[in-house]
Amino acid sequence: MIRLMPGGPMDFLRAQMSQQVGGQMTQAEMDRKLELFTNMHPDRPLHEQYFGYIEHVLSGDLGRSIWYNEPVAEILGAAMPWTIFISIVSLVVIYAAGVSLGAIMAYIEGSKFDISSSMLSIVITSVPFYIVAIVLVWFLGYQWGLFPISGQFGENVRPGYNTAFIQSILYYGALPIISLVLAGFGRIALSMRGNSIQTLGADYLRVARLRGLSQRRIALRYVARNAFLPMYTGMMISIGTLFGSSIILEQIFSYPGVGYYMFRAVSSRDYP
Repeated sequence: MIRLMPGGPMDFLRAQMSQQVGGQMTQAEMDRKLELFTNMHPDRPLHEQYFGYIEHVLSGDLGRSIWYNEPVAEILGAAMPWTIFISIVSLVVIYAAGVSLGAIMAYIEGSKFDISSSMLSIVITSVPFYIVAIVLVWFLGYQWGLFPISGQFGENVRPGYNTAFIQSILYYGALPIISLVLAGFGRIALSMRGNSIQTLGADYLRVARLRGLSQRRIALRYVARNAFLPMYTGMMISIGTLFGSSIILEQIFSYPGVGYYMFRAVSSRDYP
């Protein structure tokens, strides 16, 4: 599908080389140099190029980026920790906030807090995360200047296991994390509320109350544990969703993770 898009890396590099060498080389000479440089053979059938690529991947060679002129494995190795950081922290906060709110809503079902929280969760869940991200960038970044709008950490911070570096990456990653949390915790809260209400009506809870168990023990050992069990599958799906959303999110915040480089690769037709 990527090969069917108009343009390609050869066109881009050919234009660059034409600007640099002018009329000193013929078109055929430029094509030969480009094939050697990119290790691509556009004259071969597409299936041969594909199986050649798979063969290299299975041997551990992901190729060399045409745009950055660096090994793909090194680019991904440097970018992957940042995407994992954003995704994992967001997932933990989404489920911590959603499960806690949903459990409280279930325990006081029908109250003003339950009704207002349910309405708010429905509204927030219906808003795409990238809309939330753009709003946060505009107000908290551009207008008020409370958070940085690009980068992974401060320029004057020395990378390493030190307090200043950890604080800096949390500060620079705050807006992407907040965007995912605001767009995602409402769905978890509504799911936890429904599961908890269903669990509260179970017979074994009546037996637990008759045994004289404390409300705290009933809430944590019986209600919360059994209400959360059906949400494990959703959690696994959420991991894939968060990694997929990183392509758009990291582009909005200019956050150099895997999604950021993936978007640049598609834009420049950087096939490797």
